[in-house]
Amino acid sequence: MTKHSSPPSSVRARRARAATTPTRSLHGHVVHELGQRIIGGSLKPGELLPREELLAEQLEVSRTALREGMKVLSAKGLVESRTKVGTRVRDARSWQQLDADVLAWRCELMPTEDFVRKLAEMREVIEPGAAVAAAKQRTYEQLQQIDEAYAAMEAAVDLEAWAVADLAFHEAVLNATNNELMISLFTVIENALGTFFVLSARTAKNFKSALPAHRKVLEAIRRSDPEAARLAMLGVVEESRANMQKGRSAES
Repeated sequence: MTKHSSPPSSVRARRARAATTPTRSLHGHVVHELGQRIIGGSLKPGELLPREELLAEQLEVSRTALREGMKVLSAKGLVESRTKVGTRVRDARSWQQLDADVLAWRCELMPTEDFVRKLAEMREVIEPGAAVAAAKQRTYEQLQQIDEAYAAMEAAVDLEAWAVADLAFHEAVLNATNNELMISLFTVIENALGTFFVLSARTAKNFKSALPAHRKVLEAIRRSDPEAARLAMLGVVEESRANMQKGRSAES
């Protein structure tokens, strides 16, 4: 197996897109600023936001940009507007929890034990099944992509490089399912998984301690052995969960 020190092509492509993305629009600024305040808890559920003209002044945007931003926040389930009442913050049960921005804000601002537990449970449902499908459906080229991502994990010299390669490995496995629903799901939870992998690797004594478990996934998919792939991926998820539990115990 040839080792590659650079991130896989899909990861490089995302980096390139990010580098060329224009500065956040004014209504995007509204979404980001208020979204973070709501997710972070400085704006509480049921709280009434300031009047439009005052809030626009506080955020240094036009009322038009504010209205556009509020439409986006409303679509994400974070706020609701009522005539003659105003705009209120909605309860977390109303949030679009799989929205990419909501997930990113939760990962950034609320890496709480409860959220990490729920994310681990979601992985336990999705990823072993994806490994089964990949073992059955993968093409030679898709196996090579998993192989390359694993090699990048082996070659990682720091936690950031490891996290990028780890994310690429799991993306490659999901791509190898040839199931567009599973592949689409990855794009939704990508930010959350990236944060999960960083937290898990950071709490491990050696951030490469998960390499043997990932190797088992790779080899099971290479052999087209669905049950072995399922058990191996379940082992990867369980190890990540255990690492974070150890990290929390050490902090307490």
